[in-house]
Amino acid sequence: MKSKGDVLVAKSVDVVLGYVLVEEESGSFRGAVLLTDHRGIPRDFRYTDPISPSRVEKVLYGGALDVYLKEEVILGSLLGAVELRPALWFCRDRELLRSFRSRVSSPVLVLQESPHAPLDHVGEVLPQGEGSVFLVQASPLAAPLRVELLKEDGARIQDMASTLQQITETMDPLEPFSRMRKALQIVGEGQENA
Repeated sequence: MKSKGDVLVAKSVDVVLGYVLVEEESGSFRGAVLLTDHRGIPRDFRYTDPISPSRVEKVLYGGALDVYLKEEVILGSLLGAVELRPALWFCRDRELLRSFRSRVSSPVLVLQESPHAPLDHVGEVLPQGEGSVFLVQASPLAAPLRVELLKEDGARIQDMASTLQQITETMDPLEPFSRMRKALQIVGEGQENA
């Protein structure tokens, strides 16, 4: 791994990627973290049991309940459990971005598909509006990825785009989210059958 500015730019064989998924479904909250290598091969997987707040907790926490469970309970415990330190972290929930970034030293990206046509060349980064949302052309034929990050990380988007480009040579950077969701479903089914 070599350091380039403030961002660690890993050779693709060295890179560890972190994926975090925090969900609420039917009043129950759960989460998972998956660390992979550059090919998407799991290096670590952790999950939380479903958390179903009681009626009293719902009243006591009010509108802060979702934030507390997602950020403090689930995200905090998952990040505290992992031992490897990914070069990049990915999540799907933009509401977690600031809390997530405050807990880790590596950049955190909200990574999503985009409906846009491919940009002109691989590695191209196209700002979207005034915020910290970018389109990143990580592979030659696919639609660009929609990347959102905190404004303070915006200056490092070129380095992150380069890492995303390296990753897409060996894996689909969005695919681990679906594996995590399926794994959580399997874990949930096992708990129901126990």
